[in-house]
Amino acid sequence: MEYEITAEDKDATYVVLPAYNEATRIEPVLEDIARKGYNMVIVNDGSSDNTLEVIMKAKKNFPNQIHVFSLPINRGVGIATQTGFEAVLRYNPKYIVSMDSDGQHSADDLDEVIKPLVTGEAQAVIGVRPFEDMPRSRSIANSIMNLLTRIFYRVNVSDSQTGFRAITVDAMEKISINATGYLISSEFIREINDNDIPFAEVPIETIYTPETQAKGTNVMVAFKILLQMIKHQF
Repeated sequence: MEYEITAEDKDATYVVLPAYNEATRIEPVLEDIARKGYNMVIVNDGSSDNTLEVIMKAKKNFPNQIHVFSLPINRGVGIATQTGFEAVLRYNPKYIVSMDSDGQHSADDLDEVIKPLVTGEAQAVIGVRPFEDMPRSRSIANSIMNLLTRIFYRVNVSDSQTGFRAITVDAMEKISINATGYLISSEFIREINDNDIPFAEVPIETIYTPETQAKGTNVMVAFKILLQMIKHQF
């Protein structure tokens, strides 16, 4: 019989969401996650719009599930995610998830993403997007990054640049994340591989809009990540 995620499992899970200028998109994301019964740590990454105001509005509706931290200036997704990973430990979670806050990830996938952690099948999970559904430039860039991750970090994964990932708190204490930008995705994979942390891949839905297509890993971003990978080797 397949394991069903319980309310206790959800209560032991915290979702980390870095947010930069997501005022027009983040509110339904937070509401969906909260209604699914999950807790959140949102890091406002020095947004110049009213992202923080929108987050605080959502917090009024879900005061026990939403915890907010703010960086005074924009530091990038890597630093914002690191801040969330550090902040979340004060709430004593068992399972930590990171997601994007722009609506490209579905809260409906949370149960499946944490299930390998809850059942003990894995200590880390990578959410794998369907490449065939991506815009062509994104599909090419992400395929390149999978190859580079294999070359530089000696680990083969189906989606090295996914922003939807999960890890047990015990495994989190073994890894060290230092990337400031999008390199964080490959660095996460490197760390779980180098520390012999067993991981699973779980298919996830990705919701593409003009806004979400304007962000993430394109060929130029892939080139920048490559330069960072080379720099980190020395």
